[in-house]
Amino acid sequence: MIQMIPLTTIWRCFQGVIPSIIATSDSHGNPNVTYASQVHLIDDGHVALSRQFFNKTSRNLDENPLACAEVHDPVTFQSYRLHLKFLRSEKSGPLFDVMAVRIQAIASVTGMSGVFRLIGADVFEVLRVEKVEGFLTSAPAEPDERMSMTGARSEIRGLQYISEQINRAGDLDSLLDIVLEALGSYFGFEHSMVLLADECTGRLVAMASRGYGTSGVGAEVEPGQGLIGTAASELRVIRLTGIEACLRYGRAVRRESGSATPEIPLPGLPDAQSALVIPLKLCERLIGVLAVEDRDATRFGEWHEAYLEIIGNQIALGIDRMADDGEETAPPRIPIAKPEPADEGRRRTLTYYVNDDCIFIDGEYLIRNVPGRILWKLMREHQRDGRREFTNRELRLDPGLGLPPIKDNLESRLILLRRRLSEKCPDVRIVPVGRGRFALEIDGAVEMVER
Repeated sequence: MIQMIPLTTIWRCFQGVIPSIIATSDSHGNPNVTYASQVHLIDDGHVALSRQFFNKTSRNLDENPLACAEVHDPVTFQSYRLHLKFLRSEKSGPLFDVMAVRIQAIASVTGMSGVFRLIGADVFEVLRVEKVEGFLTSAPAEPDERMSMTGARSEIRGLQYISEQINRAGDLDSLLDIVLEALGSYFGFEHSMVLLADECTGRLVAMASRGYGTSGVGAEVEPGQGLIGTAASELRVIRLTGIEACLRYGRAVRRESGSATPEIPLPGLPDAQSALVIPLKLCERLIGVLAVEDRDATRFGEWHEAYLEIIGNQIALGIDRMADDGEETAPPRIPIAKPEPADEGRRRTLTYYVNDDCIFIDGEYLIRNVPGRILWKLMREHQRDGRREFTNRELRLDPGLGLPPIKDNLESRLILLRRRLSEKCPDVRIVPVGRGRFALEIDGAVEMVER
């Protein structure tokens, strides 16, 4: 018996975890069956299939608009047949863009950019939906409540909770950690990271992570590179499920110029099965990216995608506000003191490479670009004059640091420098001591070498 089923009640079937099958026939009734890369749910009466190659399928649809697609629920493994009627193929527009960005992201990860691409979004009317009876030998287990479209907690409560956590943050440094902790405690996102846009280099820089063995602070991602870079360049949410190896974006690649500068590995699960990447933006200005991933192929649904985009806007507002906070109207008096006697039993060598603004500590890569120039400035002045306190204002006024005149992101650069020092050289610390002020603390002796 045919059982009519609303498409929105079987939404998990359209996540791409289990490949879907599309069957068509030509005007003479000769059939063709192939796998569909993407079956996109539009509404209860329409779906769209990605047209990438589909030469035979496309010819059949031109002759005979009727088709049948089989989709599968990745949780219950129940199969459904969708009886379709081809309406049109869209080559541009919102629907095309949403489907294209997913394929573009996968192509970037797998090195198939320019080859693996969307040609058209084929829109079908759904004439009826059949549940395939006898597909399962026993009743499927009840799905986990966290996989439902709404869950037990309300959307308003979630917004309230995240907003409260953002407002609790006293500075940008604590805000980044609080946001990831809040997403973990409320949504159960155990593996997440935040990357901020660097206007000087044009790259995204990892600033905070949760749930990984190594923090990866300082790792860089080029726009258009992998899932994170594609979400940033397109300013679109990317949700991928059941993608196995093609989701392994856990490393930042070297610059195309062939620079030998060491890269910091980006955190990532080697066996991740799903990912949700959310651009943090204000209007059309990119602030950064929030990326979460999971070993569960059905972890993220449409509800997460739409709802977390709203939360992402809240996070972007908080980051943008904190990035400009903490500036003093005038610099305080800077105390000058003689350096304390160094502990000769503990020595470090700080090497600065002028050509690419890289700093190494005891032969190990530490940091580069603007944060590297900032550290070298602080260390030189401390060594020359014994200075221990500095202000954000004087850094902004120093033309040698190369900070952009507008939106210099100085706070985020200082956070990156503090966290890299904490990981690689805890003997040197940058400690906030007041609004727009920080102190340089050094334990032991540091030899400075410029090359």
